[in-house]
Amino acid sequence: MTSPTRVLVLNSGSSSLKYQLLDMRDSSRLAVGLVERIGEQTSRIEHTCLTGGDKRERSGPIADHDAALKAVAEELGRDGLGLDSPELAAIGHRVVHGGMFFTEPTVIDDEVLSEIERLIPVAPLHNPANLTGIRTAQRLRPDLPQVAVFDTAFHTSMPESAARYAIDPRIADRHRIRRYGFHGTSHAYVSRETARLLGKDPAEVNVIVLHLGNGASASAVERGRCVDTSMGLTPLEGLVMGTRSGDLDPAVIFHLARVGDMSMDEIDTLLNKRSGLFGLCGDNDMREIRRRIDAGDEEAALAFDIYIHRLKKYIGAYYAVLGTVDAVAFTAGVGENAAPVREAAIAGLEGMGLAVDPERNAVRGGGPRLISPDSARVAVAVVPTDEELEIATQTYALVGKNN
Repeated sequence: MTSPTRVLVLNSGSSSLKYQLLDMRDSSRLAVGLVERIGEQTSRIEHTCLTGGDKRERSGPIADHDAALKAVAEELGRDGLGLDSPELAAIGHRVVHGGMFFTEPTVIDDEVLSEIERLIPVAPLHNPANLTGIRTAQRLRPDLPQVAVFDTAFHTSMPESAARYAIDPRIADRHRIRRYGFHGTSHAYVSRETARLLGKDPAEVNVIVLHLGNGASASAVERGRCVDTSMGLTPLEGLVMGTRSGDLDPAVIFHLARVGDMSMDEIDTLLNKRSGLFGLCGDNDMREIRRRIDAGDEEAALAFDIYIHRLKKYIGAYYAVLGTVDAVAFTAGVGENAAPVREAAIAGLEGMGLAVDPERNAVRGGGPRLISPDSARVAVAVVPTDEELEIATQTYALVGKNN
C-alpha cells in the first residue's frame, strides 16, 4: 500500500477560511477555495476543482469555522477529494505568530496549542483565528497529523543584534518584546526560488526579498538564513503598507494620546487600519493610485513617493547588512504586478550595481524571471510567492520524517 501524498493547507482568518489541497508527488494543486464572511447571513464559499476545472460558488449563512470547514469538506467530497480520503496525509495550518518557541514546522499537540494561545497578546488579530481553524480540523479528523507552519519561524535565525530593541532586556523578556518578523513562509520560498533562478544553491547567495502586498515586508537573507527583516513585534513596523504606517517615531503615540486626546484603541486603529497608502491618499490599491497619478492627482503622487522612499531605504540598509548582494527579489501582489513600483524602487541605485531593464520589467505574469539587464552586477528578479506550497512542502516533509 502506497503512503498518502495529499496535504490540505488551511489559512484561518477571523471571518474567513482559505484552503488548498495539494498532491505532494508533483506539488500539483487539486482544489482551491475560500469561505468568507463567516458568522454572517451573507457567507459565501468559492471552490474550484483543478482536476476537472469545475468552479462552484454558493451563498448563505455559515455560523462559525466548524460549519465553514464542514462546508469545505462537502465541496471536496463532491469532487472525490474529501477529508475522509485515505490519500490525505496531513493538514497544514498557517499560524502567524510562533514567538521564539517555534523555529520550524511543528506537529500540533496540547502543548503546542497552549503556547500558540499564550502568544495571543502579541498577535491578537491572528492567533485566535488560527487556533480556531486548528481545533475545528482536529475535531473533524482527530486521527490525522496536524502541522503548524509559523510566519515567524524563518526569522528566528536573526542575530540578537537585529532582533533586540534597545530597551531594558529584563522588561523586554518579561513581556516577550523583540523583533519577530512575519511573512516568513514567503521570504523562505522566494529566497530559495531566487537562488534557483540564478542557478545556485541557496547557501551560496545573499538575497534582499521585498514582499509587497497590502501588508509589506523586506528581509535580508544571507546564504539561506534570515539576518534581518522589517516587521517587528507586530506586523506594524517597517515599510509603508496598504493601511499600516510602518516605521514611526514612538513619541507620535504619546503625542496623540496627550495632545490629540485619543485612546490607545483609537491610535491602534489609526496606525493599523487608517494609515499607510490609505491614510495618505484614501486608496490602498496600487492600481488605483497609479491611475490617479497618471490623471495628475498630487495626493496620490505624494503617497507613492513616500512608499518608494521607505522601500529604497530598506534596500540600502539591507545591502549594508549583507555586505554583498546577489539579487533583489520582488514578490506578492504589488511586487509581482506593479512594474512602476519596481522601476521606481531601483531607480538611482546603479552605483550599487542595481538596474532594471524597461522591456523585461514591463512583462506581466509568468514564473520567476530576471528584470535586470544582463550587464547588471546584482540581479533584480520577480519571483511569484507560493506560501501554500511552502506550507504543504514543510508539512509533508515533517510528517514523512516522523513516520
